[in-house]
Parts: sequence; structure tokens; C-alpha cells
Amino acid sequence: MFGATRRVVGFIPRRLRPVRQVHGDGDGEERLHFHKSKGQHILINPRVLDTIVRKSAINPADTVLEIGPGTGNLTLKLLEAAHKVVAFEIDHRLVQVLEKRVLQSGLKDKLRVIERDAMKAPFPRFDLVVANIPYQISSPLVIKLVYGSTPFRSATLLLQKEFARRLVANPGDSDFSRLSVNVKLLADVEHVMDVSKRDFLPSPKVDSSVVIIRPKPQVPNVDLREWRAFTSSCFNNRNKTLGASFKNKRKVFELLKISNENDKASSHKGDDAEDDGGFTSFKEKIIGVLRTGEFEDKRPAKLSIEELLHLLSLFNQAGIYFAYRGHFKREDRFDADDE
Repeated sequence: MFGATRRVVGFIPRRLRPVRQVHGDGDGEERLHFHKSKGQHILINPRVLDTIVRKSAINPADTVLEIGPGTGNLTLKLLEAAHKVVAFEIDHRLVQVLEKRVLQSGLKDKLRVIERDAMKAPFPRFDLVVANIPYQISSPLVIKLVYGSTPFRSATLLLQKEFARRLVANPGDSDFSRLSVNVKLLADVEHVMDVSKRDFLPSPKVDSSVVIIRPKPQVPNVDLREWRAFTSSCFNNRNKTLGASFKNKRKVFELLKISNENDKASSHKGDDAEDDGGFTSFKEKIIGVLRTGEFEDKRPAKLSIEELLHLLSLFNQAGIYFAYRGHFKREDRFDADDE
């Protein structure tokens, strides 16, 4: 969360919210300026806060990671339940308010605040994530967690309702998307509850939902960079048939170039040159794979993860690749393009 802490006298603009309204322990003079455009919406409903903490199943020995603690309404409850809370907050003025409240509560030794952008900084070790996530970073943050290098037990996240629906969507649902398949490849997602926009200050335009993401103990043996490039190609037009999508001239040329480069990296030249003849034969190879697997007339939005994994395997067996091979970097495992 972002914002500014300021002391004012006289006329108070509507955009300035009293601390007393936000967390009930202000002195009546202090004011916080919240920026809606930066996702600054403070959860103020005690019932929802208690439910989030209870559903997170925090153990007394756990370290909890919180992204954007804001004024600390959730943080204080997490500190009571956990061994330690590590909170990422980039707004120094909000950090001052947070640390003041934690000091007054006597829990200062259990909190570590990192004043950095959570999307640009490495995460320390943690057991759980519990956070009210700004909409602007929802997709890249979820992917960073699920595809990142730090193992964790679960992530209880308060997200915009529309985004949460995409996370829990199944094949055939209207909200099933690339985000759905990329997250569900490695994790299970549970919808916990919906949260009214009236439970926040300032109030956002839409309602929110709480979801819990739990990494799977066993995941498919698949190159994750290849998988994510493959799902990008498939879900670029998720309601078109795969046959129609993969006949696109630009896409065929792109896959031909990648596949030939990968063949060269494997110390042998590919069979398909990048000329008209090579293009034609490569396109026929793609369609042949789709027909062999009976995928030509199917739409990605209706395919299960198992079916998509099978199709990717068929493509790779035929020498058709979606991502360049090379030295694998951990940061290649996530980016912001998963909508």
C-alpha cells in the first residue's frame, strides 16, 4: 500500500480519511491521504480481517510474508498469531504509521519491514503469505509466488473479485484463461469468501475476494519456460480453434525460427529452412501434430491441463518448440504477461 501521513488543520478535503476511521486508534488530528490509483484501499472490517487470519491456518512458529501492509490492520492480527511477519511496504510515510501502531501494541520485535518494491526484490524465507494485494500487481505477484524459488505452504490473498474468478476458473468456464492454467499447473486454488467494497477505506469501485493458493506437492515434469511460452501461443485467441490459431502465418514463422535455433543449439541443423518451402513443410508439421492428437478443432479455453501438457509433448516430439533453449535463469520463470 502507498500513501502519505500528514497533520492538517481547518478544512479537510474528502480524499483525506481520518486515522480513526481506518484503524480506530488515531488521535483525531492525524490524517492519511490514500491514492486509489495506486491500489490504496485499507480493509477495515474486523470480521473479514479475523476470517483471513483464521483461514490462513498460521502456526505459532510461522514466518508470514505480507505485501503492502498499509496502516497495519491485518499486520497486527498476523503478529498475534505468527512467530514473525516480514512486510514489504514502499511508502515510508505508511511505514511510520505502521511501526508506531506495532510499537504501541508491544509486538515490535516480531515485525520486519522491508521498504522496497516487492516485485523487484528477492523474498526472504517465509512459510505463508497473507496479504491484501493492489490490483496493479496481482498477476505478476501471483506468478512470482507460484513460479518463484522460495517454497511456501500457502498464500491467502485478498484480490479484486474478477481477478480471483480467473484464478479459480476451470476449463469451459468463461473466466478460464492463461492465468488459470499457469497457476493451476503448480498450485491448487480455493475460493474462501467475497468481500464488499464497503469494507474498505477508501472504497474501491468493485468487490473483492479472498483466495488461498497452495503449491502442489507433486508437479508435472515439464520445462516451465517452454510451458509458459506454449500457453501464451494457445491463449492469445483462447476461443479460436487451435487449427485456426496455428495456421496464422506470423505464428508459424515465429515457431519455425525458434525451432530451428533450438536445433542448431543441439549441434545439428534443423530439417526446415526458413524459406517458402521450409515454411510450408513446417506449417504442415504443425497441422499434422494437431490432427494426430485430435486437437485441430478444439479450443484452448475448453482444454484441461492434462490435455495441454499432452499437446505440448506432441509438439516437442515433432521438433516444434515455443521458447528458446539455453541457460535457464530463475527470473525467466515469471513475468507480468499472464492475463
